[in-house]
Amino acid sequence: MADFDPDKFEDKYANYFPELQQAYKNAFNRMNDQYDSELVHAIDQQVLNESEPFYEGDGEFRVELPDDPYGRVSGVLVEEDRFETVLETHVEEIETELQRVFGFQ
Repeated sequence: MADFDPDKFEDKYANYFPELQQAYKNAFNRMNDQYDSELVHAIDQQVLNESEPFYEGDGEFRVELPDDPYGRVSGVLVEEDRFETVLETHVEEIETELQRVFGFQ
């Protein structure tokens, strides 16, 4: 793991791409074990692929989602409430993994 530098996180894909990949992969694997794999895969490929992680300070990260996440999902039948619940949990897992990967946990 690289030493975390908040200033370098501004250009996160150049400076921290392997760590970002690892955090997203770890969150995906955990979600895939706990929830419907088709839904988790759809969220990963159709929503989270357009998400943007941000460092908020004090070891906290935030994942910003693209507009209309539910409207982006195709190929999976899921009620919007269920989708929102699983998506929210997945985002929390990513944020937790970002903290872990960058040494804040």
